[in-house]
Amino acid sequence: MSKQSILGRIGQLVRANVNAMIDGAEDPQLMLDQLVRDFTNNIAEAESAVAQTIGNLRLMEQDHQEDLDAAADWGRKAVAASTKGDQLRAAGNAIDADKFDNLAKIALGKQLSSENEAKQAEPTITSQNQVVDQLKHGLDQMHVKLGELTAKRDELVARSKTADAQSQVQDAVKSIDIMDPTSEISRFEDKVRHQEALVAGKQELANSSLDAQFNSLDDLGKQAEVDTRLAALKAGSAAPKAVTAGE
Repeated sequence: MSKQSILGRIGQLVRANVNAMIDGAEDPQLMLDQLVRDFTNNIAEAESAVAQTIGNLRLMEQDHQEDLDAAADWGRKAVAASTKGDQLRAAGNAIDADKFDNLAKIALGKQLSSENEAKQAEPTITSQNQVVDQLKHGLDQMHVKLGELTAKRDELVARSKTADAQSQVQDAVKSIDIMDPTSEISRFEDKVRHQEALVAGKQELANSSLDAQFNSLDDLGKQAEVDTRLAALKAGSAAPKAVTAGE
Protein backbone atom coordinates (compact mmCIF):
# COMPACT_ATOMS: atom_id res chain seq x y z
CA MET A 1 0.00 0.00 0.00
CA SER A 2 1.47 3.36 -1.03
CA LYS A 3 1.85 6.50 1.00
CA GLN A 4 -0.69 8.28 -1.21
CA SER A 5 -3.31 5.55 -0.91
CA ILE A 6 -3.10 5.59 2.90
CA LEU A 7 -2.54 9.18 4.05
CA GLY A 8 -4.17 10.60 0.93
CA ARG A 9 -7.39 8.79 1.70
CA ILE A 10 -7.19 9.79 5.36
CA GLY A 11 -6.59 13.41 4.35
CA GLN A 12 -9.64 13.40 2.07
CA LEU A 13 -11.73 11.94 4.88
CA VAL A 14 -10.52 14.58 7.34
CA ARG A 15 -11.32 17.41 4.91
CA ALA A 16 -14.76 15.98 4.18
CA ASN A 17 -15.55 15.70 7.90
CA VAL A 18 -14.30 19.21 8.62
CA ASN A 19 -16.31 20.77 5.79
CA ALA A 20 -19.45 18.87 6.78
CA MET A 21 -19.16 19.93 10.43
CA ILE A 22 -18.46 23.57 9.57
CA ASP A 23 -21.45 23.70 7.22
CA GLY A 24 -23.78 22.26 9.85
CA ALA A 25 -22.18 23.76 12.95
CA GLU A 26 -24.53 25.07 15.61
CA ASP A 27 -22.45 24.72 18.76
CA PRO A 28 -18.77 25.55 18.07
CA GLN A 29 -17.57 23.58 21.10
CA LEU A 30 -19.47 20.46 20.06
CA MET A 31 -18.11 20.82 16.54
CA LEU A 32 -14.53 21.17 17.77
CA ASP A 33 -14.89 18.22 20.16
CA GLN A 34 -16.25 16.10 17.33
CA LEU A 35 -13.44 17.24 15.05
CA VAL A 36 -10.85 16.17 17.64
CA ARG A 37 -12.53 12.78 18.01
CA ASP A 38 -12.75 12.26 14.26
CA PHE A 39 -9.15 13.27 13.71
CA THR A 40 -8.06 10.93 16.51
CA ASN A 41 -10.00 8.10 14.88
CA ASN A 42 -8.45 8.97 11.51
CA ILE A 43 -4.99 8.75 13.05
CA ALA A 44 -5.86 5.36 14.53
CA GLU A 45 -7.04 4.17 11.11
CA ALA A 46 -3.88 5.50 9.48
CA GLU A 47 -1.73 3.81 12.13
CA SER A 48 -3.46 0.49 11.46
CA ALA A 49 -2.88 0.83 7.70
CA VAL A 50 0.73 1.87 8.21
CA ALA A 51 1.27 -1.02 10.62
CA GLN A 52 -0.05 -3.41 7.96
CA THR A 53 2.30 -1.89 5.40
CA ILE A 54 5.23 -2.27 7.79
CA GLY A 55 4.20 -5.85 8.51
CA ASN A 56 4.11 -6.66 4.80
CA LEU A 57 7.52 -5.08 4.37
CA ARG A 58 8.96 -7.14 7.20
CA LEU A 59 7.59 -10.30 5.56
CA MET A 60 9.27 -9.30 2.30
CA GLU A 61 12.51 -8.70 4.16
CA GLN A 62 12.21 -12.09 5.85
CA ASP A 63 11.61 -13.77 2.47
CA HIS A 64 14.57 -11.88 1.04
CA GLN A 65 16.79 -13.00 3.90
CA GLU A 66 15.59 -16.59 3.47
CA ASP A 67 16.50 -16.41 -0.23
CA LEU A 68 19.95 -15.12 0.69
CA ASP A 69 20.35 -17.83 3.32
CA ALA A 70 19.17 -20.46 0.84
CA ALA A 71 21.58 -19.19 -1.80
CA ALA A 72 24.42 -19.42 0.70
CA ASP A 73 23.32 -22.88 1.76
CA TRP A 74 23.09 -24.11 -1.84
CA GLY A 75 26.49 -22.61 -2.42
CA ARG A 76 27.92 -24.61 0.45
CA LYS A 77 26.22 -27.77 -0.84
CA ALA A 78 27.62 -27.14 -4.33
CA VAL A 79 31.12 -26.78 -2.90
CA ALA A 80 30.73 -29.94 -0.85
CA ALA A 81 29.41 -31.95 -3.81
CA SER A 82 32.11 -30.66 -6.14
CA THR A 83 34.82 -31.41 -3.58
CA LYS A 84 33.47 -34.95 -3.12
CA GLY A 85 33.39 -35.44 -6.87
CA ASP A 86 36.98 -34.31 -7.19
CA GLN A 87 38.00 -36.73 -4.46
CA LEU A 88 36.21 -39.65 -6.15
CA ARG A 89 37.65 -38.76 -9.53
CA ALA A 90 41.11 -38.62 -8.02
CA ALA A 91 40.47 -42.07 -6.55
CA GLY A 92 39.56 -43.38 -10.02
CA ASN A 93 35.81 -43.56 -9.39
CA ALA A 94 34.64 -41.47 -12.33
CA ILE A 95 31.03 -42.67 -12.24
CA ASP A 96 30.38 -41.57 -8.65
CA ALA A 97 32.44 -38.43 -9.27
CA ASP A 98 30.09 -37.46 -12.10
CA LYS A 99 27.12 -38.02 -9.78
CA PHE A 100 28.51 -35.57 -7.22
CA ASP A 101 29.41 -33.08 -9.97
CA ASN A 102 25.80 -33.27 -11.11
CA LEU A 103 24.67 -32.66 -7.55
CA ALA A 104 26.98 -29.64 -7.44
CA LYS A 105 25.36 -28.34 -10.64
CA ILE A 106 21.90 -28.80 -9.15
CA ALA A 107 22.99 -26.95 -6.01
CA LEU A 108 24.45 -24.15 -8.10
CA GLY A 109 21.18 -23.89 -10.01
CA LYS A 110 19.25 -23.67 -6.76
CA GLN A 111 21.73 -21.05 -5.55
CA LEU A 112 21.28 -19.01 -8.72
CA SER A 113 17.48 -19.23 -8.44
CA SER A 114 17.54 -18.06 -4.81
CA GLU A 115 19.91 -15.20 -5.66
CA ASN A 116 17.64 -14.09 -8.52
CA GLU A 117 14.58 -14.10 -6.24
CA ALA A 118 16.47 -12.08 -3.64
CA LYS A 119 17.69 -9.63 -6.29
CA GLN A 120 14.21 -9.16 -7.74
CA ALA A 121 12.79 -8.34 -4.29
CA GLU A 122 15.44 -5.76 -3.40
CA PRO A 123 14.03 -2.79 -5.42
CA THR A 124 10.57 -3.37 -3.95
CA ILE A 125 11.99 -3.63 -0.45
CA THR A 126 13.98 -0.43 -0.93
CA SER A 127 10.91 1.37 -2.27
CA GLN A 128 8.67 0.11 0.52
CA ASN A 129 11.22 1.16 3.13
CA GLN A 130 11.06 4.68 1.73
CA VAL A 131 7.27 4.56 1.80
CA VAL A 132 7.28 3.34 5.40
CA ASP A 133 9.64 6.15 6.42
CA GLN A 134 7.31 8.67 4.75
CA LEU A 135 4.28 7.12 6.40
CA LYS A 136 5.92 7.26 9.82
CA HIS A 137 6.81 10.90 9.21
CA GLY A 138 3.23 11.55 8.07
CA LEU A 139 1.86 9.95 11.22
CA ASP A 140 4.19 12.06 13.34
CA GLN A 141 2.84 15.15 11.58
CA MET A 142 -0.74 13.99 12.16
CA HIS A 143 0.00 13.63 15.89
CA VAL A 144 1.51 17.13 15.89
CA LYS A 145 -1.59 18.46 14.12
CA LEU A 146 -3.80 16.68 16.63
CA GLY A 147 -1.94 18.43 19.44
CA GLU A 148 -2.35 21.76 17.65
CA LEU A 149 -6.03 21.04 17.01
CA THR A 150 -6.62 20.15 20.66
CA ALA A 151 -4.82 23.29 21.85
CA LYS A 152 -6.75 25.43 19.35
CA ARG A 153 -10.00 23.80 20.46
CA ASP A 154 -9.25 24.61 24.09
CA GLU A 155 -8.30 28.19 23.17
CA LEU A 156 -11.46 28.78 21.09
CA VAL A 157 -13.69 27.22 23.75
CA ALA A 158 -12.13 29.47 26.40
CA ARG A 159 -12.52 32.53 24.16
CA SER A 160 -16.13 31.57 23.43
CA LYS A 161 -16.91 31.22 27.13
CA THR A 162 -15.25 34.57 27.83
CA ALA A 163 -17.28 36.21 25.07
CA ASP A 164 -20.49 34.68 26.44
CA ALA A 165 -19.64 35.92 29.93
CA GLN A 166 -18.90 39.41 28.62
CA SER A 167 -22.16 39.36 26.68
CA GLN A 168 -24.07 38.43 29.83
CA VAL A 169 -22.35 41.26 31.71
CA GLN A 170 -23.29 43.71 28.97
CA ASP A 171 -26.89 42.49 29.03
CA ALA A 172 -26.93 42.92 32.80
CA VAL A 173 -25.54 46.43 32.46
CA LYS A 174 -28.21 47.28 29.92
CA SER A 175 -30.88 45.95 32.26
CA ILE A 176 -29.50 48.12 35.05
CA ASP A 177 -29.61 51.15 32.75
CA ILE A 178 -33.18 50.42 31.73
CA MET A 179 -34.37 49.91 35.32
CA ASP A 180 -32.21 52.61 36.90
CA PRO A 181 -33.48 53.17 40.46
CA THR A 182 -31.80 56.57 40.56
CA SER A 183 -34.51 57.84 38.22
CA GLU A 184 -37.06 57.27 40.99
CA ILE A 185 -34.78 59.03 43.46
CA SER A 186 -34.57 61.95 41.03
CA ARG A 187 -38.37 62.18 41.01
CA PHE A 188 -38.40 62.23 44.81
CA GLU A 189 -35.67 64.88 44.77
CA ASP A 190 -37.80 67.04 42.46
CA LYS A 191 -40.71 66.65 44.88
CA VAL A 192 -38.52 67.71 47.80
CA ARG A 193 -37.25 70.71 45.83
CA HIS A 194 -40.81 71.81 45.12
CA GLN A 195 -41.64 71.47 48.81
CA GLU A 196 -38.56 73.51 49.69
CA ALA A 197 -39.54 76.14 47.11
CA LEU A 198 -43.05 76.35 48.60
CA VAL A 199 -41.61 76.85 52.07
CA ALA A 200 -39.23 79.50 50.77
CA GLY A 201 -42.10 81.25 49.02
CA LYS A 202 -44.19 81.27 52.15
CA GLN A 203 -41.25 82.56 54.13
CA GLU A 204 -40.60 85.29 51.61
CA LEU A 205 -44.26 86.23 51.65
CA ALA A 206 -44.25 86.35 55.43
CA ASN A 207 -41.16 88.52 55.40
CA SER A 208 -42.76 90.88 52.91
CA SER A 209 -45.86 91.23 55.13
CA LEU A 210 -43.69 91.94 58.18
CA ASP A 211 -41.73 94.59 56.26
CA ALA A 212 -45.02 96.19 55.23
CA GLN A 213 -46.13 96.34 58.87
CA PHE A 214 -42.89 97.93 59.90
CA ASN A 215 -43.20 100.36 57.03
CA SER A 216 -46.73 101.29 58.16
CA LEU A 217 -45.40 101.93 61.66
CA ASP A 218 -42.79 104.19 60.18
CA ASP A 219 -45.51 106.03 58.28
CA LEU A 220 -47.55 106.45 61.46
CA GLY A 221 -44.51 107.78 63.27
CA LYS A 222 -43.90 110.31 60.56
CA GLN A 223 -47.55 111.35 60.62
CA ALA A 224 -47.46 111.79 64.41
CA GLU A 225 -44.35 113.93 64.09
CA VAL A 226 -46.05 116.02 61.47
CA ASP A 227 -49.11 116.44 63.66
CA THR A 228 -46.97 117.41 66.66
CA ARG A 229 -45.11 120.00 64.67
CA LEU A 230 -48.32 121.38 63.29
CA ALA A 231 -49.74 121.68 66.81
CA ALA A 232 -46.55 123.40 67.95
CA LEU A 233 -46.74 125.75 65.00
CA LYS A 234 -50.27 126.68 65.75
CA ALA A 235 -49.50 127.18 69.44
CA GLY A 236 -46.66 129.47 68.59
CA SER A 237 -48.68 131.71 66.35
CA ALA A 238 -51.40 132.14 69.07
CA ALA A 239 -49.03 133.38 71.78
CA PRO A 240 -48.70 137.24 72.50
CA LYS A 241 -45.80 138.98 70.88
CA ALA A 242 -43.01 139.95 73.21
CA VAL A 243 -42.68 143.68 74.18
CA THR A 244 -39.48 145.24 72.92
CA ALA A 245 -37.42 147.78 74.96
CA GLY A 246 -38.43 150.84 72.92
CA GLU A 247 -42.03 150.48 73.47
